[in-house]
Formats: sequence, structure tokens, C-alpha cells
Amino acid sequence: MAFNIFKKKEESAFPLPERTSTDKEELFCYGFDASSLQGEPSALVKPVNTDEVSQVVAFANKQRTPIVPRGAGTGMTGGAVPVKDAIILSLDGMNRILEIDEKNMIAVVEPGVINGHLQEKLEERGLFYPPDPASMSFCTLGGNVAENAGGPRAVKYGVTRDYVLGLEVVLPDGRVMMTGGKTYKNVVGYDLTRLIVGSEGTLGVVTKIFLKILPLPEETMTLLCTYSHLNDAAMTVNGITSAGIIPRTLEFMDHESILAVENYKSYGLPADAEALLLIEVDGSHNAALEDTGKIASICNALNGSVSIAEDMFAKQRIWEARRAISPALYRIKPTKINEDIVVPRGKIPEMLNELKGISEKYNVKIVNFGHAGDGNIHVNIMTDKHDKEEYDRAGKAVEDIFKATIKLNGTISGEHGIGLTKKQYIGMELSATTIEVMKAVKKAFDPNGIMNPGKMFPNF
Repeated sequence: MAFNIFKKKEESAFPLPERTSTDKEELFCYGFDASSLQGEPSALVKPVNTDEVSQVVAFANKQRTPIVPRGAGTGMTGGAVPVKDAIILSLDGMNRILEIDEKNMIAVVEPGVINGHLQEKLEERGLFYPPDPASMSFCTLGGNVAENAGGPRAVKYGVTRDYVLGLEVVLPDGRVMMTGGKTYKNVVGYDLTRLIVGSEGTLGVVTKIFLKILPLPEETMTLLCTYSHLNDAAMTVNGITSAGIIPRTLEFMDHESILAVENYKSYGLPADAEALLLIEVDGSHNAALEDTGKIASICNALNGSVSIAEDMFAKQRIWEARRAISPALYRIKPTKINEDIVVPRGKIPEMLNELKGISEKYNVKIVNFGHAGDGNIHVNIMTDKHDKEEYDRAGKAVEDIFKATIKLNGTISGEHGIGLTKKQYIGMELSATTIEVMKAVKKAFDPNGIMNPGKMFPNF
């Protein structure tokens, strides 16, 4: 039964009616995320500060009403999709960069700040925030924290959790908690900061983020290496890392993803290539130049054709092509089942062969690309959800993909989280004891189960 948030009794009156909407059209727009799953919230609230978040969460807890924190809705696993009659807590209005402390190399931001906006403001000052999801031009930092987002630069610089020094968090009962802070070292008590990062909004609402930032590298050089054979590209990834070179990015595209991008918009990628690697190095001018030469030699030795971007326009063009893959895939089929498995780098050739076999077994097209430098492969099963027989085959392929991933000592999610779409598979990777401990943590934080319920764990 839907809860009437506008009850007249003073003791149960909703705290922020002026920031609340129950308009059906607006609620529809906030009922889904990039997973394309749809929920039916009962209300939308847009707080502008921590106190307002606290009031709404405390109200929801007293009324035992589910509440779902939300950023830009770019998540791929349904983490922001509400259960029926939930309150959506949209944090896009809390979008201020509160501080850029150049002396201590720290940025303090609200959760609604767009990742790319922070990147721009930092680069103006010769500074750098490495985590760069493909959606960075519109995803929010609060969402990045919730999902522990990564991106192409993770191979060298790590993911979101490696840059979060502290958090301000509204707990499910409305109390406000600080974890960590402005120091790079802190071993006082449990590391609650890292617990909250990646918790998908199930433990509390992040209202302030303390981020470590870095000096902007002096030089960045970009290489595009194309291959006639997929295995040569996979072996090149191993060759580069085995040579002691840590590139800034080491991205992979297979033949189908290359074709998809070129059919979407011509970027000049070689349509006859079986695979390509997009590689960047950074550092001092001399160091970047030296690494570029070494990488080019490794690529050539493994039958790769190497080109080096000569200017900023050429670099941007290459990255536009890489970021165009996801929208381009919808030209192949109307439905895309997107998984983000990770295997040890040395197992990439083996995993790609497994994926080829699964594609043939279920007669579904599988398109692969991703962050080969850290073993993170975005596996896209192309199907049509209106074709039940084909869609069922695609669903069976997912389970086989996860089984193959686990067999190769990998993980079923590198950066997209678990949310709704993967929770039925979590037991494939985690033991029953591990899951029970995680559920106990959730229960300790949220005894009434109001905070983004139904995510991560099946039947919980």
C-alpha cells in the first residue's frame, strides 16, 4: 500500500513538501536507470543540503518507507531503480564544489557534482582527478562513490575508492556520520569510508565527499594499435605489462565493436581489423616518449599496426570513438545485456575464447570491449527482449559467462556493481558465510531495511 506522504497530522507531516513531487510524469522519469529496468516510486524529493537529507531519511525510517538515493541514473545494474512506493531522494541539486585545496591536494564536493565538471575545474589549475567512467560528462560523483566507479585510467591510477579520503553520510535513522577526513593516513577505528564506497546506497546517503587529487601529468601520448588477429591484441596486453610499463589507459575493442562504431559515425577506425588497442601513457615528456617507443615495439613484434596521435584533435577523435561504443551497439540489436567481468590480465586470451564459444553455443552475438589493462572486459550480449526465445538464450549465456569468469579466478562485476541485475548470481562468487556477514552489516546500519532495499542480495 502506498504511503500518503502528505498526511495532515503534524507528527507525520512530510518535512519538505516544497521540494517534493508526486507528479506521475516526473516520477516516471526517475523510475529507471541505464539498466532500462523500471520502478514505481511514490514521491520524488530534491534536497539541497545535509540537514534536508537527514529530515527526509529520518521521516522515511519512522514510517518504514523505502528510500532510494539517486544521482544521474547512469548505473547499469538497476541500483537506482526504486522498489514500489519508495521515495526517490534525488541528489542532483547538491552540486557544489565546496573546496579545492591545492596545498594539501584535496577536493571537497557534494554528491551531485558531475565527474567531468570537477575534471575541468581541476585541469584549469594544473590538477587531476583520475577516475574517468565512460559517462563522466554526465554521471555524478555521489553515484561514482556508490558504485566504486572505475574507467580507462584505472589500470594506472586505480578506482574511486583509491581517492576517497572521507565522507559525510546520513545514516538510515537520520543521524549524520563523518568517516575519514582530510588526511591521507587514518587508522583510527574501522575503515567505514571504504565500507560505504561501493555499497550502492544500501547503508546510507553520502552528502559530502573528500577526494585526493594529483598534479596534472606534463605529457600524455596516445597510440592506436590495430590487429588482424584477436589473440595478437590479447598477447600485446600481456607483453606491455610484463615489460614493466604501466600505461595510463590500455583499452580493447573487438571486430564487432569497431564495426558498430564505424556504422554509427565514421571515425576512421579500420573496419577490417579483428581488434584494436587504444593505449595512453603519461608523465614527464621524456618518460612518455620512452614508454611510447617501447609500446610501439611490442605492438609491432606481435603483428600490430601502430599509429600515434599527433595533436589534441586526433586524441579526442580516438576517445570519441571509444566512448561511442555503447550507444553504437543499439544499431545492432534493440536490447543490450551488458556485463563487466574481470579476469587476471594473463587470462584475457582464454576468456575471449570462452566468450566466442558461448556466443556460438547460444547463437547470440557477443560484442567485447573494455579496460584490458586491468582485465575488465565489457561483454555485451546483443538481443531483442521482444523476441522471447532469443532473449531466453541470451539470459542463459549470462550464466555461462559468469561461470567461465569464476573458473578463471575472475569476478562478475568490476565497476558496475550488483544492483538488481546481478544479485541472483552473487552466490556464484561469494560464499554463504561471506554473504551472511554482508547481510549482518546491512542489518546493523539499517535495521528497518528502508535504505535502497532489494539490491545486491537475493531474497533480502
